[in-house]
Amino acid sequence: MKKNEFIKTQILLTSIASITIWSLLAWYYFNGGVPSHHILAREDLPEISNWWGAILLPLLTWLVLFRIQKRENLPNSRGPKFLEIPQKVWLGFLGALTLGTVLSVFFTLGNEGMSGYLMLSVFLISLFFPVYRAECLLGFVMGMTFTFGAILPTGIGSILATIGFLIHNILRPSLLFLYNFIKKKIV
Repeated sequence: MKKNEFIKTQILLTSIASITIWSLLAWYYFNGGVPSHHILAREDLPEISNWWGAILLPLLTWLVLFRIQKRENLPNSRGPKFLEIPQKVWLGFLGALTLGTVLSVFFTLGNEGMSGYLMLSVFLISLFFPVYRAECLLGFVMGMTFTFGAILPTGIGSILATIGFLIHNILRPSLLFLYNFIKKKIV
């Protein structure tokens, strides 16, 4: 897909993200006010308003789609080119969206222990899948936005993505090398 054709996809998906976050913020505003969250849930740390999500989520969506288009070097095809994003990108996004949503649900229900385990599961998952990719960050942020706003999940997701990158690109090859080395010695 050519860059000028992919821009339509960027505009559509960014518009959907924008309308979604703005609708959520409007609902909050008319139903008790837009919440704010303290960093690390500590009262002595600064409070961040969910209003920042109105800027961050559309910007993050635009940048993620730009990154996907560059990384995937989306090919030209004879079929419809609009919304032609590879399946592996959609699966990464949906997997992270599911994880972020489930994590938020457990946190909302007061089961912080399960939320912690789910957060740690990202490290195990990153041994097998590239969870550091942009679409995973966007899915994670969108899954947690209703509960935490967009700023805190973006920060946490960025840290998890960095650690996931190190695990997937440094630890995983080292473990595979060690496994193959031991396997050759045994045989």
